[in-house]
Amino acid sequence: MASSPTPGAPTPGAPNPAAPSVYSTSPGEPPIERRTIAVLVDNEPGVLARVIGLFSGRGYNIESLTVSEVDPENHLSRITVVTSGTPQILEQIKAQLDRLVPVHTVRDLTLAGGFVDRDLALVKVAGTGEKRVEALRIADIFKAEVVDAGLDYFVFQMHHRSDKVDRFIELMKPLGLVELSRTGVVAIARGARGL
Repeated sequence: MASSPTPGAPTPGAPNPAAPSVYSTSPGEPPIERRTIAVLVDNEPGVLARVIGLFSGRGYNIESLTVSEVDPENHLSRITVVTSGTPQILEQIKAQLDRLVPVHTVRDLTLAGGFVDRDLALVKVAGTGEKRVEALRIADIFKAEVVDAGLDYFVFQMHHRSDKVDRFIELMKPLGLVELSRTGVVAIARGARGL
């Protein structure tokens, strides 16, 4: 027989309301902002783990993370991180990233005068009849491409800004969304200057 929980005891797995959060704000405190940060690092073992460790060790959340080698000759990789926090927390994140040894450049693309970003999603939708027709119609409106299909499913490729990809996914849910895979945000600053 299962025992009933002790009154006032936290429920296992439930968030602890007494635990402080770096994302909590009280009235009069700075608002939470979302930022896209580009980081140029040495392409060597352990670098990504150090960057992730910096976030997790301080309780910062990573909303999106993409990594790829961008300069094979010089063994450099680019990490694009989307995170949220108060302006003070975001400045701490950038300063701490900049202090990591294999980091060459840290640039807050959100503050750098604009940037272009894209997110890619593969969206599998299963259905027949009217739901199948509606999924194709919506995919056409969003300019999503059918990359695989069977008699009872489609796999759509959708790439655009994250908010537009999110909207496409929401519209596919009632039509039979069964699986989803996303790349995360890739971003580059506008203008002639490089990272």
